[in-house]
Amino acid sequence: MAKEFNTTVTCNAERHYMVDISSKMKYVDDLIERAKYFTINRARQFGKSTVLKYIYENLSDRYYVVPISFETTSSYAWESEEGFVDNVCQKIAKAFSTIKTNVPEYQKLWTEARSLKKFDNLSNFITEFCPRTDKPVILTIDEMDKSLDNQLFLNFLGMLRNSYLNREEMGMNSTFHSVILAGVYDVKNLKLKIRPDAEKKYNSPWNVAADFNLDMTFHPHEIAQMLSDYEADYHTGMDIKAISEEIYRYTFGYPVLVSALCKIIDEQLDKDWTLDGILKSVKTLMKSTEFTLTDDLSKNLNNYPELHKYLFDISVNGAQYSFSPLDPVMKMAHMFGYIKEKDGQVVIHNLFFEEAMHLYFTEEYKRKNSFMDTMSRSVYIQNGTLNMENIIRRFSDLMHEEYRDRDQKFIEQQGRLLFLCYLKPIINGTGFYYVEPQTRENARMDLVVTYNHKEYIIELKIWHGTKYETDGKVQLAEYLDAKNISEGYLVTFSFLKNKTYCEPEWKVQDGKRIFEAVI
Repeated sequence: MAKEFNTTVTCNAERHYMVDISSKMKYVDDLIERAKYFTINRARQFGKSTVLKYIYENLSDRYYVVPISFETTSSYAWESEEGFVDNVCQKIAKAFSTIKTNVPEYQKLWTEARSLKKFDNLSNFITEFCPRTDKPVILTIDEMDKSLDNQLFLNFLGMLRNSYLNREEMGMNSTFHSVILAGVYDVKNLKLKIRPDAEKKYNSPWNVAADFNLDMTFHPHEIAQMLSDYEADYHTGMDIKAISEEIYRYTFGYPVLVSALCKIIDEQLDKDWTLDGILKSVKTLMKSTEFTLTDDLSKNLNNYPELHKYLFDISVNGAQYSFSPLDPVMKMAHMFGYIKEKDGQVVIHNLFFEEAMHLYFTEEYKRKNSFMDTMSRSVYIQNGTLNMENIIRRFSDLMHEEYRDRDQKFIEQQGRLLFLCYLKPIINGTGFYYVEPQTRENARMDLVVTYNHKEYIIELKIWHGTKYETDGKVQLAEYLDAKNISEGYLVTFSFLKNKTYCEPEWKVQDGKRIFEAVI
């Protein structure tokens, strides 16, 4: 059977091209060796189930690994303590029946335990059961998010916690050796699960869990290993190092994004393993109506107003926030995988998410506001080349015609978004843009546009006086020099009430041509 890139089910090395995570799993092995309880809480499709599968397949010689999940639990289990205890025992008995080692006695004991009815009875049973096994028992619970709003499940975790706390007095085998939960939400901090119709919970039943700090992103050398396996089968002649680094540049190693881009190139783009092919795959994935991550992003931005404002401020307005564990909105954005920490500051996790957020915010603005440019797209693109000068001239005219009476607050909050709204349909399908993270601040933001192998640097700046205007040109010239580009563009949003409209014009700063428009 030919291998493929996988984006749906748990990865299988015999059927899927996958990154070798064995070196990462040494961290997990160590936690289990030290009998830790912990939670693998990561964003959607970030490799949680793959880690659980690794534990089951690679540690079963030393432990009985008992995997259960509450994803498909019948309703009766959630209606009473008796029903829940019965269901847990049934799940564990079934798990023992699938363990490759012959343990019918253990399966029988857990089947009989279905009659226990109370958590206290179940706790006593576990205390009696674990010392009887010939290997320590690991309990793994996948897809726990679906259970966190149920008090019975939280009581179950509380029971496991109490058994963990008591085992020092009773001996290491008096309860499960390790209990491992997997889900998006961190059960140690249930107040993050904010829903408009749900009560906030502040007390965690899982405060005994060890921190889980494993880096589960795929780095370029790890992506290269996966592509080398693929190349050995297909001999495409790709530059594995360059392609791996480019995939990483767009995804920052987010596992399912890496696999999704590779899958599109392999199956939809005629194995176009080039830099252009990667950009095409990004665009294709961005347009997909069935991709889980973008669908979740849209839902979360719609459902959580505070998250919407937070990500809008960062991605569009260039706001800078310190990475703080005390900020609940930041913790939610990080939990969903939308942001990361860089040099103590919050930044968008990857270019794909940044593009997806800009798409969401620009389309949202267009739905709610009248914003239209009647100029043909061909005015801005001649012979496959983007005419950025024309784009900025026309945008300047449009802003003067339609928005000249708007106040300072509107321009400060919406000016950059309006430019993105204007730019997006022109480059859509062929070009790509992202914000240079080092230039994110309220006064300045550099937009890097790539179109047909050429980069265009546009500095979007808020007017703070003549000195700052000069500083802006100096900063842009320095950035252009670092990128080895001779021309750049400076768009300054001015709040002066008595400002006069001036035609955008080319200027020279430190040997660089800069096209400047003051709006």
